[in-house]
Parts: sequence; structure tokens; C-alpha cells
Amino acid sequence: MSASGGTKAIVAALGANLSIAVAKFVAFLFSGSSSMLAESVHSLADSGNQGLLLLGGKKAQQEATPQHPFGYGRERYIYAFLVSIVLFSVGGMFAVYEGYEKVKHPHSLDNWYWPVGVLVFAIIAEGYSFRTAIKESNQTRGTLSWAQFIRRAKAPELPVVLLEDFGALIGLALALAGVGLAVATDNGVWDGIGTLCIGTLLILIAIVLAAETKSLLLGEAAGTEEVDKIKTAIVDHDTVTSVIHMRTLHLGPEELLVAAKIAVQHDDTAAEVARAINAAEARIREAVPIARVIYLEPDIYSEAEAAAGADPKATPGGPSPVPQH
Repeated sequence: MSASGGTKAIVAALGANLSIAVAKFVAFLFSGSSSMLAESVHSLADSGNQGLLLLGGKKAQQEATPQHPFGYGRERYIYAFLVSIVLFSVGGMFAVYEGYEKVKHPHSLDNWYWPVGVLVFAIIAEGYSFRTAIKESNQTRGTLSWAQFIRRAKAPELPVVLLEDFGALIGLALALAGVGLAVATDNGVWDGIGTLCIGTLLILIAIVLAAETKSLLLGEAAGTEEVDKIKTAIVDHDTVTSVIHMRTLHLGPEELLVAAKIAVQHDDTAAEVARAINAAEARIREAVPIARVIYLEPDIYSEAEAAAGADPKATPGGPSPVPQH
């Protein structure tokens, strides 16, 4: 996932949400609709979230330092996790509280045409933002379903924007339904129910985002396809005969660490092994360009040791794990 693609989607979402937030708040002032107030706070929170994503992308570009020798690529994961917290607290919990209060103390809506007009405008603006995120995501999604793309993506920006925009469109539909029913029945309780539904939706989306970004923060391995490419690139069937075990770890969306113990011939000289390792590193980077940090440890392959299995003490985690995504 290219950083430029993610940035384009973020900027489109930021522009849409800022304009929508202002329009919704104006509609709330004229109508007193709690759905509109919840939606204006939702759009304001989304605008802040896009700002967090842009800030995370900027900080991730910092050069590595002695204190952080692997760089700052995971800044993008940290800020994406903050997005889920903001969406849960500022967006979801506020909407639930506002909806509860409106259900307990309902009142009819004034100037109902204000919220209806603003909601229609917001649906158009959010639809444009959502379309941009879909277009950018399709460049890297391949044959994956949307659910698989959100679960497996290593760059968090597009999945975050996709879920936010999708949730925003559903939230707008819920707000429109709540306002419409409140006007049709002259009962403000429907406006409160719509607000409660919006809050519940935002909390569910925030939980999904938190779970996915937590996995990235903990450290995810490369995908199955990348792992197979790396293993194939390491072995030259001359000096390097096989991969004894290997670990991969995403240091950031576009930076991968590769650590492997490789089997070499028992009669190879140190110079031959060193040349083979250098050649293997070059093949890995050609096969998987995001493999930036590579550590290859030569060893003599032993059938007896292989049959006994990996030593957990010598090899933390045991046998090479199967990637979850």
C-alpha cells in the first residue's frame, strides 16, 4: 500500500468531514436535533482522526537513531490506534449519552428542513470521500475481499478511512431515518433512538479498528506470499541448501525485518559462506523490496536435530509460525 495513496484518501476525507461538521452543527442550532449534534461531533472527531493519521505518517519518516535503530515506522500504527480511541470516546460514547438524554427528555424538532438538507449534502460529500478510499484501496487490494483487506493490510491508513467513511454513511442514514420519523410522528424520541444507533455503530467500528491496530502494534509477520518468496530467494542449492527456520516482522507498513538460520555445506569456507549470504540478501531484496533489515545466520544442517524439532530456548517461539493473515 503506497503512502501516497493513503495520503490522498486521508486528505479527501479530511476536507469532506470539516465541511460536513460545520454544516451539521449549523443544522443542530436551527433544529435542536440530537442526531445532528451527535453527527456534528462524529464528523469533528473524524476530522481529528484524519489529522492524527497525517501526523503519524509524518513522524514515521524520521531517520533511525541510536536509541531507535529500526526507525519510526510504527508511529503510523500508534496514531491509528489513537484514532480508534478517539472514535470510541468522542464519537461513540458522546452519541450514546446524547441519544439517552433525548429519549428521556424528547422534544419536537424545529425547522426540520435544515437537518434533512444537511444530511443529504453530507451523504454526497461522504460518498465522494468513500469513493476515493475505495479507488485507492483497489490499487493494492488485488483479489482480497474487503474484510480480508482490512484484516491483512499492513498500512493502517486506508482501512481506517474505509471504516470511518462506511460508518459515516450508515450513521447519516440512521440520522436521516431518526429525523424523518421524528417529523412524521411529531415525537422526538425517534431522534434520540437514531442517535443511540449512531453511537452504537461508532463504538463497534472503534472496537474493530482497535483490534486490528493492536495486532499491528504487537508486530505482525509478513504474509504467506512474501514468506514463500523470501525462502525461495534465500536458497541457491549450492552454498545455501535450505532454510532451517525463519522469522519476519513488520517494523512499519513498508519495512520488513527478516531473520533466518540457513543451512550451508559443512566444507564451505568462511569466504564462500559470506559471499553466499550477501548474494541471498540481494535476492531477498529483489523478491520482496520492503525487506530492509536482514540477518542470516549460517549453520550446518542436521537431520537428527531437524527431526527433534526446534529448540524453544535457542529459537524463541518454536517452529516458524504460520502467518495469521
